[in-house]
Amino acid sequence: MLPADNHVHSQWSYDTGEHASMLATCAKAVELGLPSVAFTEHVDASRAEPGDGLEARDLAWKPWHQLQPLDVEGYLASIAECRGRYPGLRILTGIEAGEPHLFGSTAARLLATGQFDRVLGSLHLAPIDGELVEGGQALRRYGPGRVAEVIRAYLGEVVRLIEGSDVFEVLAHLDYPRRYLPAGSAPYREQDYEPEYRAVLNALAASGRVLEINTQSPLASVELLGWWRDQGGRAVSFGSDAHVPWRVGEHFELAMDVVEAAGFGPGRTAFDYWTR
Repeated sequence: MLPADNHVHSQWSYDTGEHASMLATCAKAVELGLPSVAFTEHVDASRAEPGDGLEARDLAWKPWHQLQPLDVEGYLASIAECRGRYPGLRILTGIEAGEPHLFGSTAARLLATGQFDRVLGSLHLAPIDGELVEGGQALRRYGPGRVAEVIRAYLGEVVRLIEGSDVFEVLAHLDYPRRYLPAGSAPYREQDYEPEYRAVLNALAASGRVLEINTQSPLASVELLGWWRDQGGRAVSFGSDAHVPWRVGEHFELAMDVVEAAGFGPGRTAFDYWTR
């Protein structure tokens, strides 16, 4: 059996397009035989508020122009409709909290309502030259010559994310900028960043949280998951990061093979994280 997909987006995330559909995603999940999906919609800050972690950092930042707040009422109504139509599919509410160590107030307001089952913590912004820059944008701006600098800055900030926020349970897309390597870049080798990866994994394991295997990003290797084990990591979560229905559960069979080769296996039920 395929594992639960714990990282899915629908029409309620501001960065999805006309093809996004919670109902169609549920239909695809049932077709694939997924036991569960979690609709973890984007929650990102449009401004820094008093008390947010950004106050203590000397970093310039501009919110994304397309950013929209989550319509919680509409989202929850859609969840209820999907649960009614697909009673055999476990459908979880959730959010993907962006940079909660820097913009904690935004996620805190939603989580205080107690209406969300699954909370992911994510980092899309890397501190480069005194500015918070989206990872893909940074690589496009600086080109192949600064790939290593961007990746190291990003992974260093992930450590700050883990240590600076306790609102999330699962760390999403560990090495997000890796998706956007510019043409002409040297081949990406996880081993070149082993100290930075281990620092992230050590902080995450020490916090007792869960590492996501994100199948939209290049898959983590068996070796990297071995580092997760070495640092004390005990659980992994599968997430397609799907923004359109046909990508729910994408590449899960391959991801399962990688995770099993690293010594992790299914939990007690089909809905549980995989553990070692």
